[in-house]
Amino acid sequence: MTDTTSSVEYEKVSNDYLQQRQLKKGAVGWVLLASLGVSYVISGDFAGWNFGLQQGGFGGMLLATIAMAIMYTFKVLTLAELSASLPTAGGGYSFARRAMGPWGGYLTGTAILLEYAIAPAAIAVFIGGYVNELFGLDGPLVYALFYAAFIGVHLWGAGEALKIMMVITAIAAAALMVFILGALPHFDSANLFDIAVNTEVAGASSFLPEGYMGIWAAIPFAMWLFLAVEGVPLAAEETENPARDMPKGIITAMIILLFFGGSVLFLAPGIAGADAMKEHGAPLVGALQAVYGADSSAATFVNVVGLAGLIASFFSIIYAYSRQVFALSRAGYLPRFLSVTGERKVPTMALIVPGIIGFLLSLTGEGDLMITMAVFGATISYAMMTLSHILLRNKEPDLERPYKTPGGKFTSGVAFVLSIIAFASTFLVSSEAALWSAVFYAIMVAYFAFYSRHHIVAQAPEEEFEAIARAEAELN
Repeated sequence: MTDTTSSVEYEKVSNDYLQQRQLKKGAVGWVLLASLGVSYVISGDFAGWNFGLQQGGFGGMLLATIAMAIMYTFKVLTLAELSASLPTAGGGYSFARRAMGPWGGYLTGTAILLEYAIAPAAIAVFIGGYVNELFGLDGPLVYALFYAAFIGVHLWGAGEALKIMMVITAIAAAALMVFILGALPHFDSANLFDIAVNTEVAGASSFLPEGYMGIWAAIPFAMWLFLAVEGVPLAAEETENPARDMPKGIITAMIILLFFGGSVLFLAPGIAGADAMKEHGAPLVGALQAVYGADSSAATFVNVVGLAGLIASFFSIIYAYSRQVFALSRAGYLPRFLSVTGERKVPTMALIVPGIIGFLLSLTGEGDLMITMAVFGATISYAMMTLSHILLRNKEPDLERPYKTPGGKFTSGVAFVLSIIAFASTFLVSSEAALWSAVFYAIMVAYFAFYSRHHIVAQAPEEEFEAIARAEAELN
């Protein structure tokens, strides 16, 4: 059966196809969703964001962070509406599928997959840095142990995994609060502006040592303070009451992340100097060591417990990529074997296969490069998701919306424009990272164009709306 409007072909599958691809219903409430949203991102507070100081100085990083905070807040408000209205495991893919058809859904889902497959690899490198500070161990063995351990926990079951993740996230949040309380008495605003000024660029000053372009170059690292919070809707099919819990969970998570992100941005360079922090592998630990000493209890605590922040994001993004792969596979966009679930209702191969790919990427040790690659995929998906909100508001004004985005299309429109600006920044920071991301994206698009679009599963939840619309058109 061919859909002539989108050039895809639908296949009927056996009656037990969806029975073999089911997630555990009711495993997640809004508190767990909020914890999930925080855990996706919290590693960005411990490492990675500080590379933005190298790109734009404190001023450039501050302005980039303000712009990205607006983009993420507006996007979260947009996703709160979409996830309450269309609660499926596909998240952003399912929103774009509804608004823009199979091509739009696949391009969005693939972009999200690029982000979530690469982000854990970058976090694994940062975990190695923290483990090295503690035990003198780093490299492939550390990466392999963490991938194996946490994929194993996810195979145990979604409810169990997310409850463990909530505990780890609470520990990481405690470490951040210790850092904040320990840093506040030693904050000195003069430390924010100690990076040497590059007099050869336009607009250079102590506030913007790399000039105006430094603001743009800092954007990918400012995003690291919020990157992946958009993964909350991927838990929709496992949520007790999506219409109520999705908006509460994702908005609560964003409020917490704004507080933590703003705190580390000011306090780490504010006590140790922006120049010392711009390339530090463990900036919060380094900042506390600068004022309390290398062996101080505060620095040691944040180092030990701060590892939980990296683990929390690593742990939760493994969950996110598995659900994105699950949804795309169940609908036939990716190989169908990836979406089969076992007795515990978890997608085994959707956890293992991307994990192997991520581990291989982590062996490069290029954490900052992989941040930029993850941002490349993320910003494409942001543009597509916010555009989906605008299109659905126009195409389906009567769609049931248990939660409505404040500001409506204006809110999603601002997030859309900022996501395009953020996408362009990846080329400025690293053309190499953008090129490798584009190559991966092109391969995935070719797979859809030449194969999987001819084998879409008609009974998949994300495709049912299209099937109903086609049937109504035939009747009319």
